Amino acid sequence: MVNDTQKMSEEQHRQLLFFMLVQQHEQIALMGLGEVENPESGKKQKDMSAAKYAIDTLEMLEQYTRGNISSEVKEYLTHTLTQLRLKFVDVKKSESGKS
Repeated sequence: MVNDTQKMSEEQHRQLLFFMLVQQHEQIALMGLGEVENPESGKKQKDMSAAKYAIDTLEMLEQYTRGNISSEVKEYLTHTLTQLRLKFVDVKKSESGKS
C-alpha cells in the first residue's frame, strides 16, 4: 500500500509540514495559556512565558514567509495567530483582574 505522503507533490508535502509546524506551536501556546492539558502531567497549567514564546515564534514565521507561501497557508497562519493573540490578552486580563 502506498503511503499518502508519497502521492503528494513536493509543494503539498512542504505545505503539510508547514501546517504541522504551526499546529505544534499552537498547542504549545494553548498549553501555556491553560487551555489544554499538558500531556506529561495530564493537567491544565499556565505558563505565560511559554505561550508568549510560541506566539512570538509564529509571528517570526509569518514575517519570514511573507510573500513566499500560498494564500491558503497564509490564511491558516494568520487565523491561528489572531486566535492565540486574543486568548493571550483574555488570560492576561483575567489574571490582572484577580489581583
